[in-house]
Amino acid sequence: MSEVPQPRLPEWIRAKFPGGDGYNRLKGIMREHKLNTVCEDAHCPNIGECWNRGTATFMILGDICTRGCRYCAVQKGRPATLDLQEPTRVADAVAEMHLRHAVITSVDRDDVADGGSSIFAETIRQIRKRTPECSIEVLIPDFKGDPQALRNVMEAHPDILNHNTETVPRLYPTIRLGGNYAVTLELLLRAKTWYPGSITKTGIMLGLGEEDHELETVIRDLVSIQVDILTLGQYLRPTKKHASVKKYYHPDEFRAWKIKGEAMGIGHVESGPLVRSSYHAEEQVALLQAR
Repeated sequence: MSEVPQPRLPEWIRAKFPGGDGYNRLKGIMREHKLNTVCEDAHCPNIGECWNRGTATFMILGDICTRGCRYCAVQKGRPATLDLQEPTRVADAVAEMHLRHAVITSVDRDDVADGGSSIFAETIRQIRKRTPECSIEVLIPDFKGDPQALRNVMEAHPDILNHNTETVPRLYPTIRLGGNYAVTLELLLRAKTWYPGSITKTGIMLGLGEEDHELETVIRDLVSIQVDILTLGQYLRPTKKHASVKKYYHPDEFRAWKIKGEAMGIGHVESGPLVRSSYHAEEQVALLQAR
């Protein structure tokens, strides 16, 4: 079967080639502490901008994922044994980088009983110990819906609990393999219910074939469980083996969805072609705290 032709990459999707003193400094720190970043592993288009600004998203629990989502560039396979010293190394790097806001994410670790939640919790505690003034955002997997795994993370008191919705429910079976829309909503609801003062956040990729009415329904669902921050960004195909792009949204469409999402009740919507889960994360905290 011949491949479906992809729509041409529009001129508004352009990212600067990574480089500069800030980028090189952060790359050196990451290599020194033997750490992974989602910035590199997921081929984030904002890596140059963010690293030169002194912000980065640490990816813990290794660099091999147990799931095979069709939008993600992270390597899939059988992961190595958990590194129990990783939380300390992340905390050392955060301190060395003088971060005001640290973002911690991970691969899926369905091979581990608690999904790696204890490593998330210990990473939060180690950062608090080394750099107490640094706010912490965690972008967690769904832990297969295990409430105790989520509780492990929440009891360490992250400033922001982020878990991505990724796409509309209709596309889950073919795009988000191993994921479950109901489990995603339940996770975000539990986090807010258990800790009412916490900030919850989620992200959606546009361009995978979703319809406007489906996206509106998802946003309504997120409002109903009191999600505070929503990120909307353009899906970009990592390789020809990944899901194809069905549509490139114009910047004006992203602006319209920001207005609509906030009018529907989301506290802050970060929306744009190159927006990713951690893009401007430290500014989002300040915006919500100022309200």
